[in-house]
Amino acid sequence: MRFDIVTLFPDCFTSVLNSGLLGKALAKQIAQVNLVNPRDFTTDKHHKADDEPYGGGVGMLLKPEPIFAAVESLPTLPRREIILMSPQGQTINQHLFKELAKNYDQLVVICGHYEGVDERVLHLVTREVSLGDFILTGGEIPSMALLNGVVRLLPGTVSKVESLKAESFEEGLLDYPQYTRPANFRGWKVPDVLLSGNHAEIARWRHEQKIKRTGDRRPDLLEQWQKNHHTSNGEKIPADNKLANDQ
Repeated sequence: MRFDIVTLFPDCFTSVLNSGLLGKALAKQIAQVNLVNPRDFTTDKHHKADDEPYGGGVGMLLKPEPIFAAVESLPTLPRREIILMSPQGQTINQHLFKELAKNYDQLVVICGHYEGVDERVLHLVTREVSLGDFILTGGEIPSMALLNGVVRLLPGTVSKVESLKAESFEEGLLDYPQYTRPANFRGWKVPDVLLSGNHAEIARWRHEQKIKRTGDRRPDLLEQWQKNHHTSNGEKIPADNKLANDQ
């Protein structure tokens, strides 16, 4: 998959693109990231990519001409999405990552900055995406989250594909508690069931803990999950999480 990131601050991505699974995926050419600076497409001697908003107001807006020129300079793959990172866009979630990883060959990601972009840039954009209901200094950090979340789902990035299926949100529930050695740390013991070797009981415990943890931390997710899931006798999963036991 090809990622073209339009940003005034390409240096922000240096460490991210060379670290961890993302760095390995790029080294294996599972994905390709191309950084494009709209300042390189300005026509004035000061390379000015922003200007004051018409009608007055605080701050500066990114001008449309450099952004259009930057995007139009890129090759166009058959399945392409042009994304503007914006607090007004749809909120990033796991479903979005899966959709983008499965359905597109090229993601062009425009990082807003200052007070945002000239409204006419939206004529270029096919989707607006947000990291959440808060404001950052620019779209670089949200675009890194988008890049990371999509690339890790591409075939070959994660060596153990099964681990992707057991993560939070894959079933609509949060993940279960996990433990490693030592079995007793400062008096906090690993639940006995995990030491039992009984894989059926371990699987049941983990499922119960998913329900309990989701109910405790994200009751909104549990309510949505309950709409589509029932107990083995056909009854609805209880909202008070009585299926889940603390161990």
